[in-house]
Amino acid sequence: MTSDEWVDEAAGPVVRPYAVVRGRTSSGEHTLDLVAFVITVTDAGVPWMNLQPEHSAILELCRTPRTVTEVAALMHIPLGVVRVLLGDLLDVRVIRIREPEAAASGRPNVRVIEEVLAGLMAL
Repeated sequence: MTSDEWVDEAAGPVVRPYAVVRGRTSSGEHTLDLVAFVITVTDAGVPWMNLQPEHSAILELCRTPRTVTEVAALMHIPLGVVRVLLGDLLDVRVIRIREPEAAASGRPNVRVIEEVLAGLMAL
């Protein structure tokens, strides 16, 4: 998804983020870590699903595993909105989430932090 689709030079953002998720601020039961990996497990063109364009864009992006943060950055939409959209997709089981491994202390392992840093620097 390009930024041209989200911004009109004269008017600013075409659709406010809260409108995309119909005012919802959480993804229901799902707590999504910023460095959790998302992968699509079904075709984005599933006819029985009534997907919004943002859902379809996420499914297309996540054919290759991507972190929650990376999805938000590539789509140019706020992280909170992406979390709600991912929650919708989890509810209908068209994506899977792989949470990062936690160290014994409960903190993310150093390797995961280094990978996220490298990914952010690549953007």
